[in-house]
Amino acid sequence: MGMEKPLEFEKPIVELEAELAALRVKAEEQNLDLGDEMQALQEKLAGTRKRIYENLSPWQRVQIARHINRPFFLDYLGKAFDEFCELHGDRLVGDDRAMPAGLARIGDYRCVVVGHQKGRNTKENLEHNFGSAHPEGYRKAMRLMRMAERFKLPIVAMIDTPGAFPGIGAEERNIAEAIAANLRDMMALTVPIIAVVLGEGGSGGALGIGIANRVLMMENSYYSVISPEGCAAILWKHRKHAPEAAEAMKLAAPDLNELGLIDGVIEEPEGGAHHDHAATAESLRRVLLQHLKELSAMSKEELREERYRKFRNFGVWQGEELA
Repeated sequence: MGMEKPLEFEKPIVELEAELAALRVKAEEQNLDLGDEMQALQEKLAGTRKRIYENLSPWQRVQIARHINRPFFLDYLGKAFDEFCELHGDRLVGDDRAMPAGLARIGDYRCVVVGHQKGRNTKENLEHNFGSAHPEGYRKAMRLMRMAERFKLPIVAMIDTPGAFPGIGAEERNIAEAIAANLRDMMALTVPIIAVVLGEGGSGGALGIGIANRVLMMENSYYSVISPEGCAAILWKHRKHAPEAAEAMKLAAPDLNELGLIDGVIEEPEGGAHHDHAATAESLRRVLLQHLKELSAMSKEELREERYRKFRNFGVWQGEELA
């Protein structure tokens, strides 16, 4: 785990790693044969790691999704894609650094890529507005998607946001309309669209670039109409009930996949993407190429109709059938 701060549920692993490291130092400094003891400790460590990471609760997955060392959108662009040329501005107000976008290449496919970008320190978070896009970010994304339509390029949308920015300026520039327009216009596009939830998939801020033929989620990401803390504050009147809210909301990738609300889960290295950026990016690249190949074989009409039917079929009717 290196120098990164462990999450609460990872502490037993950290303690065993520290114990193993101390045993190695002791063996070297005192020239002792502690092979059997180290082997037993390594087996215990492996077993503990496997037990914890194979039985993560939804709340623990939320914590991993928010990990500061988790790879962000621009990290994936540098590791999973072969080229990227960033384009700026919505041609109405300005450029939104919370929503980088541009032209990219992955394998044999040239595409348009849009996504949310967070920061790892105060300076980066201020630059990228903590991953919460303004109206101009969504309008920039839609401008580039229309360009993808004109040039017959597939679209890859990378979602990682706690939600759209709720400030007064965003409301004055009509954030609700910007997101609603994206929902409408993305539904009508005739090129392949793939959306991937990288970490946080929060509310309309996530859905604003999430209308796609294939909606995928990283293994330790979440997709929800509200944060667990927000849900807990409403239902239990206190944020301390966030773990219970996360469990009830079925917001984790395995739950959403089982419910048929997403099209697949992308595996992460043991312990989460923050442990191995390169392996995670390779996993993402492989899955994207697979879906790009499948979608590229479909006609314009098939792509649009499949996307429309996909979202229309969500939910279950109760009571009498509608005429």
